[in-house]
Amino acid sequence: MKLFTPFNVDENFVSDALFGTTVFGNDNIVVFPGFCDVHVHFREPGFSYKETVRTGSLSAANGGYTDVCTMPNLKPAPDTRENIEVQLDIIKNDAKIGVYPLGTITKGQNGAEVADFEEMKDLAIAFSDDGRGVQNDEVMALAMQKARELDKIIVAHCEVNDLLNGGYIHDGEFCRENGMKGISSESEWAQVKRDIELVKKIGCKYHVCHISTKETVELIRQAKRDGVDITCETGPHYLVLNDMQIKDEGRFKMNPPIRSEEDRLALIEGIKDGTIDMIATDHAPHSKEEKSKGLSGSNMGVVGLETAFAVMYTHLVKTGEITLEKLIELLAHNPRKRFGIELGESYTVFDLGEKFTVDPEKFLSMGRATPFEGEELYAKCLLTVKDGKIVTLYGKEA
Repeated sequence: MKLFTPFNVDENFVSDALFGTTVFGNDNIVVFPGFCDVHVHFREPGFSYKETVRTGSLSAANGGYTDVCTMPNLKPAPDTRENIEVQLDIIKNDAKIGVYPLGTITKGQNGAEVADFEEMKDLAIAFSDDGRGVQNDEVMALAMQKARELDKIIVAHCEVNDLLNGGYIHDGEFCRENGMKGISSESEWAQVKRDIELVKKIGCKYHVCHISTKETVELIRQAKRDGVDITCETGPHYLVLNDMQIKDEGRFKMNPPIRSEEDRLALIEGIKDGTIDMIATDHAPHSKEEKSKGLSGSNMGVVGLETAFAVMYTHLVKTGEITLEKLIELLAHNPRKRFGIELGESYTVFDLGEKFTVDPEKFLSMGRATPFEGEELYAKCLLTVKDGKIVTLYGKEA
């Protein structure tokens, strides 16, 4: 067994937990600091038929995550102190790992009026209207001013509604060959460009969700050179898939969509040179029915917590694109540093040599839609510990 980075782990505890597994002397079994995902959807309150805090947090642990930040696409939306407390009560009772909710940028996520950040500042880890880009420049500017005053992060889902034109996949070769409606790259990068200009004027902490285009990578790269306080994330599916690999199935539909090979390669370069700070799953469960209507009719969103590390390890580390050290930086260290989430006595254990086939029916998440269904991957999560307590063991709740 190897400890990947210096942090406190009781090796006897790990050995006892993995009783029956050859631990010591097996270099494939590695202990990592618990991963941290700053972009997940646990659907509760309001949509517990898709996922609950309990199932979502178990799913996260089963993928090696010990802390996550939950997006505010909920009912009621966490746009007031009262509403975010509803979510926090559920988290207190049901969460198996650290769960940190984001408050909304605008009331009801309607984009018209900035929510009361002041009353939520000690409860919300950051503020986002994820799922909806803030269309009004003045509203976003005011939100950034309030965030700066409170030293909070604006977490932006960047999307220009006027450029969507009813699209549901990337406006690229697959889209044209199959007569489908495309989502332009500009719908993403144009709003990133606007927000960067606002941050330059206002000076708040700014984080861009799930970037997917080569233009966005370059805009953020230049913004960092200019000294803008900006970070960003991308997702596993954007790093390993392109639009010519998708099928007319709901499990390939997410927002933003899987883009072109040129975009994918630009994201890889952004990972390598530090433009992209972290990998987040945008874990977004839906019911089987909601994901059974092909690309045109299915809801946007796929699950990813239980496959993220294995996908990245198999496609990026084993192929030599990035080092294992870099992957852990993206999954564990950088998210915690940016969002101020402490590690504590939390870690996860993987067998890097164990191959497995992705079977959504074995997920602890209620969601089943993954673009990696049926794929053979390396790196199986054996054990996840949050603050000294085993959460999952061999793919099951401990």
